[in-house]
Amino acid sequence: MNRPGGHDFQVVSTEDVHVGRVLGLRVDSVVMPGGAVARREVVEHLGAVAVVAMDDDGAVVLIHQYRHPLGHRLWELPAGLLDVDGEAPVDTARRELAEEAGLSAKRWDLLVDSAASPGFTDEVVRVFLARDLSEVDRGELVEDEEADLVIHRVPLAEAVKMALSGELVNSSSIAGVLAAHAVLSGVAPARSVDAPWPDRPNAFARRGGRRG
Repeated sequence: MNRPGGHDFQVVSTEDVHVGRVLGLRVDSVVMPGGAVARREVVEHLGAVAVVAMDDDGAVVLIHQYRHPLGHRLWELPAGLLDVDGEAPVDTARRELAEEAGLSAKRWDLLVDSAASPGFTDEVVRVFLARDLSEVDRGELVEDEEADLVIHRVPLAEAVKMALSGELVNSSSIAGVLAAHAVLSGVAPARSVDAPWPDRPNAFARRGGRRG
């Protein structure tokens, strides 16, 4: 057995269980330390972006949207899938901010990358900070659950309280709100919007998953 931290978790076989519109499920057989082989279920995802959109008064945009797996509406940041082939993540963020919140932004920074639940899925969400906002027409861009969403603005400090009280439970929204608070408080700087993203999901995209 190798020393702790030195094992190579090789995949000796893989089986597709489901390939759907926005995700896939596969089962990998992986060599464990000591030589045993364990099965690991993996949900493949396109990846996504989210946006902390902050206005000149220091308020951030939250949306109240129905999420079927939980069976009720959640407060979240504007967000969306990386579902257009070749589109840069920050451009996806621009598009989603317009579609979900009817806003555009002149200033963009990168806040944080958030792995949704790395024990079973490769989904990672890249969260941006958008400032210098202006309104745009959402037009005919809304569909499905988006047609029912409610848009609200709250002071950043209030959004932080929502995260810590359990009112805000979406993981990338919590990460984004707390990261924005840290950046704007001078704890750490934001990154460039084109900073490397080594953990961006790619397995499902390679299958030719959903494209806009």
